[in-house]
Amino acid sequence: MKQKQAPLLNLDFWDKDIETLERKKIKELQLENLNYSIERAKKSEFYRERLKNIKKIKSFEDLEKSPFTTKEDLLKNSPFDFITTDLKNIVRVHSSSGTTGRSKYIFHTKKDIEIWADLVARCLYMIGMRKEDIFQNMMSYGLFTGGLGLHYGAEKIGALIIPAGIGNTEKQIELMRELKTTAIHITPSYLLYLAHYIEEIGLSPSEDFNLKIAVVGAEPYSENTRKKLETIFKINVFNCYGLSEMNGPGVAFECPYKDGLHLWEDSYYMEIINPKTNKIVEEGEEGELVLTTLKREGMPLIRYRTGDLTKIIKEKCNCGRTHRRIMRIKGRVDDMFIVKGVNIFPSQIETVIMGFPEVDKNYQIIIDRKQGLDILTIQVEIKKEFFKGEINELRNLQEKIRDELKEKILVTPIVELVGPGTLPTTTGKAKRVIDKRRL
Repeated sequence: MKQKQAPLLNLDFWDKDIETLERKKIKELQLENLNYSIERAKKSEFYRERLKNIKKIKSFEDLEKSPFTTKEDLLKNSPFDFITTDLKNIVRVHSSSGTTGRSKYIFHTKKDIEIWADLVARCLYMIGMRKEDIFQNMMSYGLFTGGLGLHYGAEKIGALIIPAGIGNTEKQIELMRELKTTAIHITPSYLLYLAHYIEEIGLSPSEDFNLKIAVVGAEPYSENTRKKLETIFKINVFNCYGLSEMNGPGVAFECPYKDGLHLWEDSYYMEIINPKTNKIVEEGEEGELVLTTLKREGMPLIRYRTGDLTKIIKEKCNCGRTHRRIMRIKGRVDDMFIVKGVNIFPSQIETVIMGFPEVDKNYQIIIDRKQGLDILTIQVEIKKEFFKGEINELRNLQEKIRDELKEKILVTPIVELVGPGTLPTTTGKAKRVIDKRRL
């Protein structure tokens, strides 16, 4: 795979010895840490019986004898069943909601928090953040891991942090201008809305701010959305991957080459499985990401099924880091929807839509059923200058979008073009899909 030209960023390392460790040494370290993690997990109520027959792991194939851990396991069992230490040694709990509305609780010791902060610092330093930067964190603080996760990492680097949290767009812009923010952490959908708001009040996203870097995450987004954001703001936009069950952000991160995300293999062991057969796929083949914590003290998780679809990139990265990369997350196994018997991911639709220069910053996917037939409708916001054009031009654009979508997803959708700012927005995770068949 041909790599993209890196932007002009400082390619120094936060922890060069670990980040450039030889592959053989990485595997040796992983085996050592796998045995630590499994023995540690056996101290918990949940894993005591599950892992009692798992002795010393001598090869990675031995790990396959261990059963998977699922989000249902976290939801159905007492949250304290996973703790491996006395509660007095636990210093923090985070959580995320399951599909049932119940929460998955993740417990951390002081050492766990320190290791997590160091991993995030490694990520941020890799993309060029330094102690001279002013970092505005626009993610939610509290039980959600995004806010505190990036906060602690940026703090470890020594950057000045603005803990803005989510929402209050007018205040966000005021902070960015008055404090001369150089780096932000934000969801891609909110960054698109922020651009729209900035333009509406007569400012330029690229000329009236000091931004250099945006870290985006918490929701899937396409490469075309990244390009749109980079063009609008004239900044570098980096993809961040994490999940609460694995600490939060900082599990994997893009380097300046932006060609996949380095997954930190000193802290996580990854497997890619076929979600239907549960068998490990060949390296480079797409499947569900399964992760095992290697250093976590308070609540290790063994072979946790993330539900996220990706694949391992075989080639070495030109940045010099030896930790393997994964492709950007295609979506979650349960994000996929079926229309007329065809499997479709929202990311496939976004890739097409955001490739059109006429498209503004928002879209909505609506699925309905009438007279027994599935109907897929894509509502797309169009930039103001195009939306006021000739009706024939809009019809031509509508047909082009419809035809490209049909070619990509093999289903002919209804495409509705609407004006900028028409569709609902959110300061948190965007709800792109409305499936009325389930209502």
